[in-house]
Amino acid sequence: MENITNHPILKIPKRKLVNFSFNGKKLTGFEGMVISSALFMNKIKIFGHHVKDNSPQGIFCSNGQCAQCTVIVNGKPVKSCMTPLADGMIIESCEGLPELPDDDKLVSVGDPPIIETQVLIIGAGPAGLSACQILGEKGVQVIIIDDKDRPGGKLVLQTHKFFGSQEDVYAGKRGIDIAEILSEAVHSLSNVDVWLNSTALAVFSDGLIGILKNNEEYIIVKPKYLLVATGAREQMLVFPGNTLPGVYGAGAFQTLVNRDLIKAAERIFIVGGGNVGLIAGYHALQAGIEVIGLIEALPQCSGYKVHEDKLRFLDVPVYTSHTILSANGDNQVESITIGQIDKNFNIISGTERTFACDAILIAVGLNPVDEFYHKAKEYGLKVWVAGDAQEIAEASTAIFTGKIEGIKILKEMRLNTIDNLDKLEEKASIMKLKPLPPVQIDVPDIEEGIFPVFHCNQEIPCNPCTSVCPQKQIETIDDSIMQLPYFKGEKECTGCGRCVAVCPGLAVTLIDYRKDKNNPIVTFPFEMTIEKLKVDQIITVVGNHGELGQFKVIKSRIIKEFPLTQLVSIKLTSKIAKYAVGIRLQPSIVREPLELYYKHPLANDTIVCRCERVTVGEIRKWIHKGITDFNELKALTQVGMGACGGKTCTPLIYRIFSEEGVSLDEITPGTLRPLLIEVPMGLFARTKEEDKYRI
Repeated sequence: MENITNHPILKIPKRKLVNFSFNGKKLTGFEGMVISSALFMNKIKIFGHHVKDNSPQGIFCSNGQCAQCTVIVNGKPVKSCMTPLADGMIIESCEGLPELPDDDKLVSVGDPPIIETQVLIIGAGPAGLSACQILGEKGVQVIIIDDKDRPGGKLVLQTHKFFGSQEDVYAGKRGIDIAEILSEAVHSLSNVDVWLNSTALAVFSDGLIGILKNNEEYIIVKPKYLLVATGAREQMLVFPGNTLPGVYGAGAFQTLVNRDLIKAAERIFIVGGGNVGLIAGYHALQAGIEVIGLIEALPQCSGYKVHEDKLRFLDVPVYTSHTILSANGDNQVESITIGQIDKNFNIISGTERTFACDAILIAVGLNPVDEFYHKAKEYGLKVWVAGDAQEIAEASTAIFTGKIEGIKILKEMRLNTIDNLDKLEEKASIMKLKPLPPVQIDVPDIEEGIFPVFHCNQEIPCNPCTSVCPQKQIETIDDSIMQLPYFKGEKECTGCGRCVAVCPGLAVTLIDYRKDKNNPIVTFPFEMTIEKLKVDQIITVVGNHGELGQFKVIKSRIIKEFPLTQLVSIKLTSKIAKYAVGIRLQPSIVREPLELYYKHPLANDTIVCRCERVTVGEIRKWIHKGITDFNELKALTQVGMGACGGKTCTPLIYRIFSEEGVSLDEITPGTLRPLLIEVPMGLFARTKEEDKYRI
């Protein structure tokens, strides 16, 4: 079984094992775990086969946005990534077309209840929770809903420490802890109702919102004010093998690993060097999963340099100016083929390499889940939008935008007594800034006493180190959150190590020359094992340009306030002490490419619509015939008519239009109609349980 039993950050809860079957095979899983994770736990990654071409189907988004993971449970179709496992479940693959019943009995039909509220918030992630707290503390009646079993959104997947400031966005705390802080604040408000496992299905022209509450009851909510904080969905790429089981978004991977504690793969390869891809790689290493490599099409990674450095220091190869050429395997991912690209993004012949892996994480950006907002605006509702649904940015930014939109709603209600809106908007705009290019930093020239060395070399919005120093000796230029920190040295450093432990980028070391100027003691942060490193244990010390050698641990300690970050002290020579930036347990690993064939991409045969298995070639054929209306293209090819409603393929198709010389201004967009997500028809009629899946 592939469940994680040891993790340096996450607590392993006690979970009840239950019995279930999949295609007649008796298996066990943890009660309440979603079915897809229970199948992964039993090393099952193919859940069924597509009716059109018999292609293997597995998870893709793991977020309820598509239906690729659909299985039959006790005779009823469900999304395995959204359905909790229960004892005795009989689970079967979706194979072929379902047979409708020969006869259907009459059922009584009831009207759904209509519930009125002052504010409805769709999405209980960092933005929704922050807005809810602002509103709730002013006595506003709020209903906040989320389609997951716990609030927090993507925060519940984030085991790393967050950037920003401690005062505003809990910088230095981990996403999982911030989720608890925000959730507890909202749950403490008596005028707030939190509906979990509840999905917004549609926005109607009369101002009503259709909601599937607790996955079992259809309810109409009539809010006076609506806030959409629905987050984002991951972008996909078009390449041969892109629909093989084992190709999925980084968020799906983090859901399996960090939420459900499933070892989702043995060896992964990451496509995309933004923060999402870089962080997912770090999370994989913490879970004991080997990261074979990461590729980025640009000449440099677009994510924070400290995130990239964490991977490099842990011996993960980062290939810039590279792209994926194909995912290879018969029924699931067995390898990846990559190639170097020139400045015009053309493949450089002879640079193709194939690496063995069993999962490929796609982390090439996010698209806002903003359909509800635009529909509500079209219908004239009083609606606001926050978080990634407003603009793709970091979770810290979502906390700001949630607060901002909450204050705007209070102003609309004439209840606002908060006058810091301008300041919050200024801070949010800073958090949204793209990282500047890295700069060369000078190491301190002093070699006496004890002091911190800051190895962060990129101006990003982050300053928790300035808040934790008990001597108040760490500052940034002009007290700006965007400036790099420095040690003033007006008071003696106490060597407490708090600046080392709090740093989200693990980019601070502490150097102590007091006992031996020729061989100072350097203290590093370490988060890769739950067991404390032992005295005399041999570890590898690395610098910005590679390994500096192997050395013995002389001490390992943990500060109570930062219990999951070890402070590991090592004696180094003065020649390398200031240039040592990180440690790892093992020496460098040589990852040789496989001697496999290189399959040249046949772009026209590549799938662009996963649900209906429509190829790039089919789309191009109709574009060449002059089709520029997305609705007409849908009628001709069925593209966008699958269960996901075009959520994944629509941006890809727009890209194909662009490649064929058709500007976005010439395209008639597709019409979005309710429902925005699929739901059993019987729930609308409020029929009995045994009939609710009849369609």
